Amino acid sequence: MGINYTDYTAFFKALSDENRLKIMDMLSSCGEICARDILAELKITQSTLSHHMNILCDCKLVNFRRAGKWTYYFLNEETVRSVEAFIHVITSKREDWLNRILSFQGVEVVPRY
Repeated sequence: MGINYTDYTAFFKALSDENRLKIMDMLSSCGEICARDILAELKITQSTLSHHMNILCDCKLVNFRRAGKWTYYFLNEETVRSVEAFIHVITSKREDWLNRILSFQGVEVVPRY
């Protein structure tokens, strides 16, 4: 098939938490956000935020920069595009797989135009 699904499991595990999804949504809407602003929005503790950000950064969905005592987070656009492309590939193949299954069952497949 050519796709290494294992490469993408870390992304989906990272996104399987409601707070991390909210963080990704915030970053996609605002660009770069200071940790204190994420804390204020989500109403979570510093240690909980640190845990979530470590997971998002470890799988390279999010990058950060430090400015004095503040940490600013932003999306890693290259990784996000890669995940978007993966989702597109696995969802656009549905018709191909369905056609293959139907042809195995002896059902004539009529192309859609």
